[in-house]
Amino acid sequence: MRIAISSRSGCGNTTVTKLLSEKLGYPMINFTFRQMAEERGMDFWDFCRLAESDYNIDRELDRRQVEVAMALPDCVLGSRLAIWMLRDADLKVYLTASAETRANRILRREGGTFEERYNQTVQRDSHDSARYMKIYGIDNTSAEETADIVIATDDKSPEEIVDIIIEAVKKKESL
Repeated sequence: MRIAISSRSGCGNTTVTKLLSEKLGYPMINFTFRQMAEERGMDFWDFCRLAESDYNIDRELDRRQVEVAMALPDCVLGSRLAIWMLRDADLKVYLTASAETRANRILRREGGTFEERYNQTVQRDSHDSARYMKIYGIDNTSAEETADIVIATDDKSPEEIVDIIIEAVKKKESL
């Protein structure tokens, strides 16, 4: 079973993808802008700015992830656009959370001030969404038509989210 998980930054995508892959024993695919920036020896935010004008960065990231996922019979792919890019996913999950919740999570992970993280989160959302629309015609702010399940993560632990997804996996497997 191929499972695709998408969200905006700070919704818990990487954490949930990792935990779910461990629980199911499936390979995890979660290649990110952070990793691409590291590969190129660039600062993350400089890399994000570069992606604003070089759409090949998104295309490369998405292509690499889908290629790996399609080569595996079972996997958990977590990325901003996984549910749209991995068209053959057996289960498509979209995670949501308020900008405040996401900024607080990023603050705990990266430090700084709440105001700084909140502004970065809102700005990144806006830039990412505009870029995805330009490159692919995808509105990543609304996944109801694409996702099999949408999970609001504001008041849930990663373990609770994974339990919800595992229940959905069991339902899919029993069909």
